[in-house]
Formats: sequence, C-alpha cells, structure tokens
Amino acid sequence: MTTPADHAPPGPRIPEAVHRRRWAILGVLMLSLLIVVLDNSILNVAVKTISTPAPTGLGATQSQLEWAINAYTLVFAGLLFTAGLVGDRLGRKKVLIGGIVVFGIGSALAAESGSADQLIGYRALMALGAAFVMPATLAVLMNVFERQEQPKAIGIWAGGVGLAIAIGPITGGVLLDHFWWGSVFLINVPIVIIALALMIWLVPDSRDPRPGRLDPVGVVLSVVGLVLLVYGIIKGGELADFTDAKVLATIFAGVAVLAGFVIYEKRSDHPSLDVTYFKNKVFSAAMAAIALVFFALMGVTFFSVFYTQSVRGYSPLQSGLLLLPLAVAQIIFAPRARLVVDRFGNKATTTGGLVLIAATLGAFATFEADTPIWILEVVFFLMGVGMAHIMTPTSVVIMQALPREKAGSASALSNTFRQVGGALGIAVLGSVLSTSYRNGIEGKLGALPPGLRDTAGESIEATLGVASKLGAQGKALVTPANDAFLHAMHLTALCGAGVAVIGAVVVALFLPGRPPAGQQGEREQELVVAAE
Repeated sequence: MTTPADHAPPGPRIPEAVHRRRWAILGVLMLSLLIVVLDNSILNVAVKTISTPAPTGLGATQSQLEWAINAYTLVFAGLLFTAGLVGDRLGRKKVLIGGIVVFGIGSALAAESGSADQLIGYRALMALGAAFVMPATLAVLMNVFERQEQPKAIGIWAGGVGLAIAIGPITGGVLLDHFWWGSVFLINVPIVIIALALMIWLVPDSRDPRPGRLDPVGVVLSVVGLVLLVYGIIKGGELADFTDAKVLATIFAGVAVLAGFVIYEKRSDHPSLDVTYFKNKVFSAAMAAIALVFFALMGVTFFSVFYTQSVRGYSPLQSGLLLLPLAVAQIIFAPRARLVVDRFGNKATTTGGLVLIAATLGAFATFEADTPIWILEVVFFLMGVGMAHIMTPTSVVIMQALPREKAGSASALSNTFRQVGGALGIAVLGSVLSTSYRNGIEGKLGALPPGLRDTAGESIEATLGVASKLGAQGKALVTPANDAFLHAMHLTALCGAGVAVIGAVVVALFLPGRPPAGQQGEREQELVVAAE
C-alpha cells in the first residue's frame, strides 16, 4: 500500500543559502557572458575602422578581418570541450575566474596591437580565456536552479546575448567616435575587474563527481581540422578561385583531419566529444539548428557593417544604433520564448524562428543604396525575434538531454556548434562576398596601375581607399564599387537564407511537437525525478 509520502516530490537539492541568492548569481553569470559576446559585437562595428590604413586603423585586408574574427571563434570552439571537462573536474568557479583573467589580459594586449597579425594573435588569447568562461556560466546556472526554474533562467541567460548585441555596437560606436580603435578592446578590462570581484563574492563552486579524463589528442585534431578548413575557404575567397590547388588541398586536409577526429573520438574511452549523444535525433536536430542559424547570422552581420558604413555612409556609432532593434527583440522575446514553446511545442517554435530568419536574410537581397532605412530596422527587429525563438528552446532541449552532472559538457557542445557555425558562416559567406565583389569590380579597375588593381579588388573598403588617393580618377570608382558590393551582398544574403531554410527543414523533421496535456505533465514529472 502506498502512502502520500511515496508520491511527495523530492526535496530541494540546492542549499538554502545558494537558493536565496540564485538570481544574483544569474546576474553575475550574465555579466561574464556579456563580455564574451560583447567582444564580437563591438568588433563587428569596428571592422571598417580597423581596415582603414594607419594611423586611423591597421590597414587590415578583408581576409585579415575574417581571421581577426575567426581566430577568436575557432580557438573558442576548439577548446570548449576541454574547458567544460576542466570545469567539471577542478570546479566551475575556479575555471570561471581563471578564464576571465586571461580574457582581460588578452583584451589589454589586443588594444595595443601594432599590426593586423598581432591583433589576430591576441584575439586567439582572448578566446582561450573566453572558452573557459562560457561553458562554466551555463553549468553553474544548471546547478543553482531547480529543474522547474531552469527554462526561465536559461531564457533570461539567452536574453543576455541580446543585451550584449545591443550594448556592443553602440558602445563600440561611441568609443570609435572619441578614441582610437583599440579602445573597443580596452573597454573589456574594467568589466572584467567588476565581474571578477562579484564572482569571488557570490558564485558557489560545483563540479562533476565523476569527471571525464582530458582529451588532448582530440582537442588538437579538432582545432587543426577547423583551422585548415576555414583557412582554405577564406583563401579561396581572397583569390576568387576555389579551384586553386593550394585552396583545394587545404580544404580537403581540413575535412580529412576532422574525419579523423570523429573516428578517434568514437573509439576513445574518454572522448571530449561523445559522439553517442548524436544518436538522439532530437539532440542532433537542436545542435544543427544552432549551428545553421549562426552560420547565416554571423555571415550577414559581417557584411551588413560594410553596407551601412561603406555604401550608406553611416558612422560607427550610427551603424551600432541601427543594430539596436535586433538586440531589443532578443531582450524582449528570449525570456518569453518558453511560453510559446509551452503552447505550440519545440518543433513549431523553432521551425517558425528559422523560417523568419530565412525571410529576413532574403530581404537583404532586395536592399539598394537608397532603400529607406526604416525597412532595414524592421528586418533587424524580425531577425532578433526569430533568433530568440530558436536559441531558447534549443538550449533547453540540449541542456535537459544530458544528466545535470554533465552540464559543462552540454554547454560546451552547444556553444561549440554555435561558434563553429559562426566561424564557417563568416568564412563561407565572407568568401562568397569577396569572390563576387572581386569578379564584379575587376572590369572597372583597368585604368589603375597594375600594382594597385589587385589591392583595390580585395574589398569595397580597399577600392574606396585606393579611390580616395587618386582624386578625380578615383571618384569614378565609387559608384562601380557600390554596385559591385550590392550585387555581392544580394548573392551572399540568398546563400544565408538558403542555409536557414535547410535548418528549418531539419528541425521540422526531427524536433518533437507539442505533446498532449496529460503526457506533457507526466514528462515534466519524469524530468524532475530523473534530475534527482
């Protein structure tokens, strides 16, 4: 005979002292997340300034700009697996503190870079620190909130990304209007100091009672494979020739190393990437959705800065303010996306978000030099709405697919796929943009001296930079440069939209729909019991 006690819910697993300050802890975690995301959103506004010749900028080429972004994302993605395991083993608080200190040091050094190559190196150092910060924030969150509060907390955490997207471009624009380009990195240092003090005071430590062994071979294979693949793609765009022998060899070598990584991880008894997780179609579809949406979004964000600043003539601050609707939409809708999931289910919510993203990316293919700016603002807002309804439900699916003690690994996987998707988006769509632009402008550069033609064809900023030094002859290049860029942007936007459509098909096929009310209640109870 059962008694009421047999059906009583399990007691709280979180100490009362931690439970009382859980929302303050979430605030500290979001501040840590803020600086990691802030760095890339600030850089997006600064790329045009950094591409300007010294003393204003570093005279970075388009391929160097892509590497300045991808050096961060590739190191970040390659180390996230190991960073999650180190946090599980040593304690998430220790890893958070160490990671944020390294990130702060890298930021200070990046601000004083004397060349584009130095900047790329210091960005990689920043990524080393960020890789240990990101998975630890979500792992700590999963350990200070009870299961029933986790979706709400993850929604707020995801909204922090929107806040960073809002603050980053505006902050970057203000700094670039008043200070030198390096100030966009130096601004991280005071935020790091504040976050460090609050972490030491508030954040509790936690670890996996059965942590996995580290996997240095897997880490090296994943980083080398990704770097080779992305290098080949970027080099192909730089040369406007993907049939070049060196480009093809590098791309194939990257694919081969990544295939070796998967085989090694499958056979390893302590893999950093447990490929058995991907036997779960729901888990795999959620990962694919995150990777594909960031593939499309990061590529479009990269070229939209040149559209607003180079073609439309807006300042860095104005360009940053133009991104505000995207961020506001995320802040508004990310914490509320769980309510949409409750009503319509993960499949409908995420598929709808990806379809909306595809439509907004497709809208970029219609933009011209004189398109009313309010249309761009509406498109950015809708893009933020779509992103909010993808990130929150997929994050919840991924984090709840694995046991709580593997929270660091789940977070690392989620963020790795996001970063790899973003890096490949910048590489692939950036190369489409570069190749299309070079093909469109080459026929207009015949009047230039041979030595300048190759330089002027690299990007719209390079063309305009050469034009500014040639007086009346240079002015004749401005309109062809704008026309070539707009054509290249239209093609790139359609490619991004196509990727988002593929993501929508994947989640429509494999993510679960909304279960009947009775089954939903039973499933929620199962999750609570399983978590204990």
